[in-house]
Amino acid sequence: MIEIAALSGPVQATVVVAVILLQAVAFYVGYGLLERVFAPLIERFAKA
Repeated sequence: MIEIAALSGPVQATVVVAVILLQAVAFYVGYGLLERVFAPLIERFAKA
């Protein structure tokens, strides 16, 4: 495993930004899937 603290400052900043960007993409995809699965169920209960 790579030790992040051993990297230079700009490289550490780049790694942090990349990790945050990947997390944002994962949340976007994950919440999109949850919405696609549960939205019809919620709409069905709301109309009842």
